Amino acid sequence: MRTPLTAPFDPHPEQSSRSAIRKALRQRRRSLSQAQQKKSAAQMAQHLLASPSLYRARHIAVYLANDGEIDPAPYLRAARSRGIQFYLPVLHPFRDGHMVFTPFTESTILRPNRFGIPEPVFDGPENRPAWALDAVLLPLVGFDLDGGRLGMGGGFYDRTFAFVRRTPRLAPKLIGLAHEIQRVARLPIEPWDIPLQGIVTEQRRYDLQ
Repeated sequence: MRTPLTAPFDPHPEQSSRSAIRKALRQRRRSLSQAQQKKSAAQMAQHLLASPSLYRARHIAVYLANDGEIDPAPYLRAARSRGIQFYLPVLHPFRDGHMVFTPFTESTILRPNRFGIPEPVFDGPENRPAWALDAVLLPLVGFDLDGGRLGMGGGFYDRTFAFVRRTPRLAPKLIGLAHEIQRVARLPIEPWDIPLQGIVTEQRRYDLQ
């Protein structure tokens, strides 16, 4: 059962369209100054480094921040010393709407995809299947504390990780990253939305499952 929460947004966003919520929250995160973004990223990194959910993770998918997204880069710099291999999502060239995950190192060459987002070159032998990841740190546009998430609307993560409903034992931990100002009281949820196990902001960790 969803419990209404005090949050910095319309307390009943289910009465609004997802696109309207998305537009408002994207504008909200883009309004943060560079100094605020940098401070938030550093604070979030500390929460991630202390997260029990990631203690044993050795293969973690991340993202390159854009459009005001909170930046996981400070966490990556600190966590590489733990022997963690990071991966970036790459749009699948043959399965429309899906992603694969390619190793991401300091020497990885990036090129813009069709959305203008930098990504590694697709390399079949180097790709890691989604089910073989230990954890996925994914960017959020909005979230609520029941594990509901709002992304950019392309459905790439939902399609790529749809298998977790059929074979949950193969599921990596899906952890959303966001600024605290992206939290809403309640999100309208669709049947295909894949729930999160946790959310991390600059203020705290939310363990959901």
